[in-house]
Amino acid sequence: MDTLVGTPPATSVPTALRKLYFLRFGFAAVWAALLFATADTLSVLTAALLVVYPLFDVACAVVDIRAARTNGQPARALYANIALSALTGIGLAVAATSGIPAVLRIWGAWAITAGIVQLVVGIARRHLGGQWAMIASGGISTLAGASFIAQAGKDGASLTSLAGYAFLGGVFFLVSALRLRDERGR
Repeated sequence: MDTLVGTPPATSVPTALRKLYFLRFGFAAVWAALLFATADTLSVLTAALLVVYPLFDVACAVVDIRAARTNGQPARALYANIALSALTGIGLAVAATSGIPAVLRIWGAWAITAGIVQLVVGIARRHLGGQWAMIASGGISTLAGASFIAQAGKDGASLTSLAGYAFLGGVFFLVSALRLRDERGR
């Protein structure tokens, strides 16, 4: 006997994304403030913050994939994002032992590749609305990544630019959360 009683309704992709994007904004804002406060030196706390950021990205991509798969949306690029972010977490843990320039190079490579993935996902989801911010964020991330790599080769390289990058990325998530349309186009 089939019954629908007790079966929870599937969460729509826009609703799930909206919640996820608000969470990502909040995390980015707090993370950026903490990194900015500790960015002068590469301490154990700073290194931990650097590793936590891409690992949080992995967790968010897993949530994003679950919402996409539940609703029959493609998620292939999100799997690439998980792999890139996991490798970045490992790379940052190793780079933190070598100094700020090494961290900037790893972060820069991640920003470039993750930016490209974000562009692809944003373009694929443009019908949901609010994705222009994700597309712009992906483009900016790609450019910022190149600037981090360039900054690594200069004297006085600093991690403060990573805090600004993360906060701006969080703002783009906030804008997307506010602009997403629900299943009725609102």
